[in-house]
Amino acid sequence: MLALLDSATLMGVDSHPVRVEVDVTAGVPNYTLVGLPDASAAESRERVQGALRNSGYALSSRRVTVNLAPGEIRKEGPRFDLAIALGILASETGRPVVRPAQLKELMVLGELALDGAVRPIRGVLSSVLLARRMGLSRVMVPLANGPEAALVSGLRVLAVRDLREAVEVASGRESSAPVLPEPAGLETEGVDLEVVRGQHLARRALEICAAGGHHLLLVGPPGSGKTLLARCLPSVLPPLCQEEALEVTRIHSAQRRLSTLQGLPRTPPFRAPAQSVSLAGLIGSFTPGEISLAHRGVLFLDEFPEFRRDCLEALRAPLEDGHVLVARAGFHAGYPCRFTLVAAMNPCPCGYYGDPVRECACSPTQRERYFHRLSGPLLDRIDLQVRVPRPEPEELMSRHPGEPSAAVRERVVRAVAIQHERGCRNADLGPAQTRRFCVLDTETRGFLLQALRRRSLSARVHDRVLRLARTLADLEGRENIALQDLCEAMEYRALEREDS
Repeated sequence: MLALLDSATLMGVDSHPVRVEVDVTAGVPNYTLVGLPDASAAESRERVQGALRNSGYALSSRRVTVNLAPGEIRKEGPRFDLAIALGILASETGRPVVRPAQLKELMVLGELALDGAVRPIRGVLSSVLLARRMGLSRVMVPLANGPEAALVSGLRVLAVRDLREAVEVASGRESSAPVLPEPAGLETEGVDLEVVRGQHLARRALEICAAGGHHLLLVGPPGSGKTLLARCLPSVLPPLCQEEALEVTRIHSAQRRLSTLQGLPRTPPFRAPAQSVSLAGLIGSFTPGEISLAHRGVLFLDEFPEFRRDCLEALRAPLEDGHVLVARAGFHAGYPCRFTLVAAMNPCPCGYYGDPVRECACSPTQRERYFHRLSGPLLDRIDLQVRVPRPEPEELMSRHPGEPSAAVRERVVRAVAIQHERGCRNADLGPAQTRRFCVLDTETRGFLLQALRRRSLSARVHDRVLRLARTLADLEGRENIALQDLCEAMEYRALEREDS
């Protein structure tokens, strides 16, 4: 007798439909699994048979054939265990425990333990979204994945603890209510900007970075506050909208990073990998990398030139496109990675070049070699390049706090709302959109033309300066870009100005 069930496999962060076909016939007792399963999926034989036996379901001496279709897609992980077990029970001749008709319009996901318990799996949110697109009405998931699955509206979530409960629920003999998470709050994370003393230019750059989604590079001596400023950025970012929160949660679900979920997280993620991170760990491989885990949030790279050269150069396309393609032997996946890069670096290997207090111990050759660890194309993609000097003692001892993050966030939210009316953040504007929304008058065009000729800036920098000026105008509530906006935008190309 043949039973058909719907399930899904995870490739990167995307789910693909899988039809689990279970056929139980008379013959020599055997268990065959086909459909290009990997090692962990192929081991389902022991898990499924142990779970059935220990849950009190007698195994008949028959031939069991399981096909995971389509056969050309590799199936990874133990996520098909529960579907296979239910399929076997529905395929029994005579009086099956589960009738095949009861498994229609139902997607089944879950790993089985030998005692019949249903263990959580990764990537449930992506699979549940797929089930909704397929027009299914129900989805059965492990109990621990219930809150995650319940984030998707439009279908019924059946969260089960073990195989016996799964059978009862599938048979309609016991109801399983969806596990609804508590609504998520809108509390912001990060350090409040009021703790930063002085650093007026860097604080202004941080506000612009948050308002337009522009990438930021902070250059200054040790102890000047670069790391503190970077950790303040999440506190001024606007909360994620519903669609953005779903995108972020889907990525973290694929990495099994959702331990306890209380509604959709509305706080933008903040990732700070160490300098020893590998290329696969940064860009991604069979699972999303750090740049994708920072999607819709902040990627902070401290001691920027100390990262491996291949890691730095691999950032160039993601910084431009907001998407990364990973190709491995027999595996291709695309990961979203529209993040805001905040990088920090010293001005030289010892860190004190240009410092008014401590003398630099580096030779000109060492300084040049250190600076040129960052390629020109990479620096082109960083809109805000800001010097962070050593704060004055009077500023550090001041009893007056700086402007709090809440006040800065209000201006940022207003500017972001203006950009959403255009369709996207200013940092994500394409060439055609840049020329449409970043119109200059005659005087401002003349100033930009002179600056481009004097500094020999690239076409990419030309567009990025216009987008940065557009953000400055949005912060001030101006419809058109003024000359002062363009002048300020050019001032944030600090490294290019000193190199020219």
